[in-house]
Amino acid sequence: MREIRLLNKDEKADIKTILLALPDWFGLPDSLESYVVESQKLTVLGCFEETKLIGFITLKPTSEVTLELYVLGILPTYHRQGIGNTMMQAVVAYAKTHGYYYLQVKTLAPEAKDEYYLRTYAFYRSLNFVDVEVLPLWDEWNPCQMMICKTEEVTCK
Repeated sequence: MREIRLLNKDEKADIKTILLALPDWFGLPDSLESYVVESQKLTVLGCFEETKLIGFITLKPTSEVTLELYVLGILPTYHRQGIGNTMMQAVVAYAKTHGYYYLQVKTLAPEAKDEYYLRTYAFYRSLNFVDVEVLPLWDEWNPCQMMICKTEEVTCK
């Protein structure tokens, strides 16, 4: 049985385990550590199978009305099972309950032609996220695509 719920402080330690299991997405050690450290301070929704954390989404308010999907990951053996959509349903419920009208996310831009991040980008597009701009936030070889979606318009399957 799977359950989506907020992580407590002790459970957040497992975020690093999930990120380490995803080297095709989180292969930069400094970035990985930054995600782990920052997630300790933020709200994190987790997907559990029994007592095992198999996926998470860290939520970061960026304004009074906008919530960023700061970092998320699902253990590779659980990919393509609808867990991302299920977790996004929980994110939408959380956002609405807490007065957020918009969700935003940053991901590697499609022009980087990274096969793994093209899947990530397609996932966000399937949820109804749209491109806002490519930010000079990361590196030239690592273009940052900013995407947004109105909370009311997220389409989870």
